[in-house]
Amino acid sequence: MNQPWVVCYLLFFFIGACQINHSIDEPEGSYLVEDITLPEGLVGETGAIGFLPDGRLVACFLRGEVMIYNHQKKDWSLFAIGLHEPLGLLIVSEKEMLVMQRPELTRLIDSDGDGKADLFETVTDDFGMSGNYHEWNYGPVQDHSGNLLISLNTASEYGHINEEFRGKLDTTLVPGKPMQKHAAVSYRGWIMKIRKDGSMEPFACGFRSPNGLVVDDQNRLFATDNQGDWVGTSKLYEVKKDHFYGHPASLLWRDGWNQGDPSQIPVEELNVMRTEACVLFPHGIIAASPTQPVFDLTKGEFGPFGGHLFIGEMNQERIVRVMLEEVGGELQGACLPFLDRHGLTKGSNRLAFAPDGSLWVGHAEHFFIGGLGIQRIKYTGKTPMDIYSMHLRSDGFELTFTQPIADTTILRADLFQFRHYYYTYHLKYGSDQYDVQEIPVLAIDISVDRKKLFLKIPLIKTGYIYELTLPGVYSQSGVYLENKVICYTVNKLSE
Repeated sequence: MNQPWVVCYLLFFFIGACQINHSIDEPEGSYLVEDITLPEGLVGETGAIGFLPDGRLVACFLRGEVMIYNHQKKDWSLFAIGLHEPLGLLIVSEKEMLVMQRPELTRLIDSDGDGKADLFETVTDDFGMSGNYHEWNYGPVQDHSGNLLISLNTASEYGHINEEFRGKLDTTLVPGKPMQKHAAVSYRGWIMKIRKDGSMEPFACGFRSPNGLVVDDQNRLFATDNQGDWVGTSKLYEVKKDHFYGHPASLLWRDGWNQGDPSQIPVEELNVMRTEACVLFPHGIIAASPTQPVFDLTKGEFGPFGGHLFIGEMNQERIVRVMLEEVGGELQGACLPFLDRHGLTKGSNRLAFAPDGSLWVGHAEHFFIGGLGIQRIKYTGKTPMDIYSMHLRSDGFELTFTQPIADTTILRADLFQFRHYYYTYHLKYGSDQYDVQEIPVLAIDISVDRKKLFLKIPLIKTGYIYELTLPGVYSQSGVYLENKVICYTVNKLSE
């Protein structure tokens, strides 16, 4: 045997093994995804998550458990049991929390300090239930005046109305006539406000499946809605009192409504009535079923995207990031994938930032596409190469990057692939893309620090999504963009 060859082979193998071990020890990117081990026997369909003041996680599971997790000790304890599909949580203190379950908003209190809820109080059940499987409820979130806001799903056309129901009943629009989500009982498809005195008032209507609410630091309320009938593609709304957001079923419960089946109103009239979403999520490109929105208020502990909105996505192994800006007095903006795969699983139903700045994700499937369990996303300290913001200008878009673009990058127009399209508003389930056109880039300008890039394009149209793909952009350190597609919703034009 050729001994020198053997020595070289062994040396090569040893060096390779060292390199493999070295790569395992080092973070692979800017964010690490950690799986949280759940108690044995627990079905990990996560309906809500939040954090106690001392940093422990509270998680509600759809089979009815409310549990507390100490991440330092890797220890779970049971706080409450017996709830009905809890899908929302608001922590009041270490001994008190509000849980939104199917029949009511409930206050759970640990009055004797033993770590378990012993007092269950009904905060409100002043909304209808027909027994339809699709009548889920979300929230609560709290505004700056201390009022609570909850959202109520419409019922499915494939379900039924029980003989025994709660609330008022209006069978003007019932399952299957025609095939669309309905609101046979009061306030389905509404966002409701619960005042500090416990009374409840209708706040805004026109929602199909508003599976996520958040209030920002300026006291603005936002809600996601899922693609389906009357919702051509999934959306993010800024929700304002007494506004109508497009799904007509809930109009039955508007004060003074006397026009019969609201779905029979001409689409043109409904379209004039409705308030547009501030961001549309192109179906299958960005999100198919958006869930809980949360703002990054971690002051850099979760990376460079402070103030941005992160939203869960049920159908893909993805978290979505949203960048909002005010144009013409209204909010609109861009969305793009934030984290794709990297260990993240499907069914990202609930998001919450922990006191240490990590982002926790609770997964669910519940007879639909999705996943199970809880995961924790931690920033490694390595700045990602990504688009930080996208601003509309009168003649194009300005992109800001988290890192400078490489000096050697050739800024050719074909490296920036624009197209525009719109979704139509109609009863039909979802919408195709209409007027899909490639948009040429007329000119490119880059800042001295190579972190800002302006792309000039032809006449910009309102009511369109502008989708930009950037396959050839990379940083000065040689890292290509992790997320190469970004979509901007143009409702109003920049002056």
